[in-house]
Amino acid sequence: MNKTELVSKVAEKAVNAFIETVTEALKSGNDVPLIGFGNFQVKQRAARDGGNPKTGEALKIAAASVPSFKVGQRLKEAVK
Repeated sequence: MNKTELVSKVAEKAVNAFIETVTEALKSGNDVPLIGFGNFQVKQRAARDGGNPKTGEALKIAAASVPSFKVGQRLKEAVK
């Protein structure tokens, strides 16, 4: 294994660990704030009426918990 392959494997493991950690925190009801970058959180979406676009049939869409990401100020400024 050369240095490039090692760096690739370590980076892959780091990204996978980050994703797993954020997922577990959100499942537990915790927010994951990364100061300057953004905030991962779970938001509640209310039940609502919808429609099947193909048939036009009315249907009820259930309430749900959905993951959300709010961008931090430093990231916003860096992208401008």
